[in-house]
Amino acid sequence: MTHGIDVEQLDSSIRPQDDLFRHVNGRWLRETQIPADRATAGAFMDLRDAAELKTREIIERAQQSPADDEERKIGELYASFMDTERIEALGGTPLQPDLAAVDAIDSVGSFARTLGSLERSGVGTVVGMYVAPDKGAPDTYVAYLVQTGLGLPDESYYRGDENADLRDAYVVHVTRMLELAGLDDAPARAERVMALETAIAERHWDRVATRDAQKTYNPMSYDELRALLPALDWDAWAEAAQIPASVLAKVVVSQPTYYSGLADLLVEDRLEQWKDWLRWNVVHAAASYLSEEFVAENFDFYGRTLSGTDELRERWKRGVGFVEGAMGEAVGKVYVRTEYPDVARERMGVLIENLMAAYRESITALPWMSDTTKAQALDKLSRFDPKIGHPRTFRDYSALETDPTDLLGNRARVMAVEVDRELAKVGGPIDRDEWYMTPQTVNAYYNPTMNEIVFPAAILQPPFFDAEADDAVNYGAIGAVIGHEIGHGFDDQGSHYDGSGALRNWWTDEDRAAFEQLTGSLVAQYDPLSPEGADGATVNGSLTIGENIGDLGGLGIALKAYLLARGDEVPEPIDGYTDLQRFFLSWAVAWQGKTRPAETLRRLTVDPHSPPEFRCNQVVRNIDAFYEAFDVKPDDALWLDESERVTIW
Repeated sequence: MTHGIDVEQLDSSIRPQDDLFRHVNGRWLRETQIPADRATAGAFMDLRDAAELKTREIIERAQQSPADDEERKIGELYASFMDTERIEALGGTPLQPDLAAVDAIDSVGSFARTLGSLERSGVGTVVGMYVAPDKGAPDTYVAYLVQTGLGLPDESYYRGDENADLRDAYVVHVTRMLELAGLDDAPARAERVMALETAIAERHWDRVATRDAQKTYNPMSYDELRALLPALDWDAWAEAAQIPASVLAKVVVSQPTYYSGLADLLVEDRLEQWKDWLRWNVVHAAASYLSEEFVAENFDFYGRTLSGTDELRERWKRGVGFVEGAMGEAVGKVYVRTEYPDVARERMGVLIENLMAAYRESITALPWMSDTTKAQALDKLSRFDPKIGHPRTFRDYSALETDPTDLLGNRARVMAVEVDRELAKVGGPIDRDEWYMTPQTVNAYYNPTMNEIVFPAAILQPPFFDAEADDAVNYGAIGAVIGHEIGHGFDDQGSHYDGSGALRNWWTDEDRAAFEQLTGSLVAQYDPLSPEGADGATVNGSLTIGENIGDLGGLGIALKAYLLARGDEVPEPIDGYTDLQRFFLSWAVAWQGKTRPAETLRRLTVDPHSPPEFRCNQVVRNIDAFYEAFDVKPDDALWLDESERVTIW
């Protein structure tokens, strides 16, 4: 690779003016096979695979010669997952205590108590809960209650002829899993599970509604929560789950009609149906940690049928995933010692400063926003908190007890410690140093209630960040990622939060209307797009609008930042490409990816991100500099009339 872009890999048979994504990635798309144990391949996955290998080294070293008590626990967790002889000998017997607890349920009241007790070990229930800063008062933590209870990926899977085959396959899968667990009359039980989940799904909000920051903010007292769903014995549930009364004194119910809608389902006449549903959830939650027949059946449906993946991932990879889920920051603390060079931190700091300057310049010049709202937007921008590489203080795992001979027990203890850690936040100060991704995670995020942008160490590598590459390449890749995450603070939902992270309306009505007109145009652009392998299924522009705004603003602002950093001295072309051409080529390299057809269809239903080809091509169609860089003409496939191009930030 020369200076960040391997021009030998470009596909000269496809013009960038017609398809930038395939001009850059066409040869790779033809020659690359998606690994048999993956549903996708691409730049992100390559980096994740590399991080996984490094993480394996760290874990195996901890297993063989732990340097401290924390590393001993890492090693014991991994050992328990890799002890296949013991796991096979146990078969489904680890399920018996939880299944016996379900058998003992004799009323809706005792059902609530059993739900609570299983909550601590990670078994799916009808109450979804997490703790986070209060959107209305982000200097305090609050418990959020969300809809849950489904085994299929989304409520839409329970309706529509297009999903009928998947529903049939799901019933077969539930049947087989219940049979493996030793339950009699499994086909009838599976039908009851499906019937109940279908009823639960009817009470779910759809994916677009659940994105709405305002509609999903519904603070309630504990008395109001009990009144919302009196059929559930909340006291018994909370006591069994060991949730203190202080945690439930104030909650935020994200989808109130989901909870109120459960009232006519939580009745004695449906008790046996609920018990079968709970048995299924016990088995489903444990499936990945049981003997091979459970693991294989679980993969057959969730991997092969839903995502089109051919093979189950090797056991060591799944073991690494288990350890990372349990003690990810402990692993990350070791990871960053060798995988996070000082140059990455320093260059990222400069990039972020330039991106922020570009956003300030852009916001100040916006033609559609009033000075009143601009002042609020600039205040919010000035209060962004960038986090790079890893937390200043790593998470404490001293409360976790591990046993190298007890995989399912380890999983339950991990879940219980995590639940206690989350519950303990309520009533305490906001932890501004908390991270929601580990340093070895190849990703980035924006957190609206803390107004922070976070970039783990593992994403700071080629093709996203290359210390040896020219600025145009880095701004086109990691610069656009930075711009994307900042842009989430100003997307259709992030724009409802102010600089302190509070959910409040800081816009004039006229400015909000102008913003929604622009976002509506972007929705209309994406709605008709159908990716390769989707059999005509299209993008949901309303579901993906936040990420599409992030992509469009991210690349546009990254370009502005690059030009600010470059100044008037235009660098000489490299490998025959101008700096602006390399900027856009780098953007396309970053979105290199291909997806199995089944996974493509699943993502079109549930993923708020557009497919990679559109994250690349549809964005550049809206940026004037792309037309100038590649001399795009009206007859070219990527041409979009100037009147239809959207610039938001």
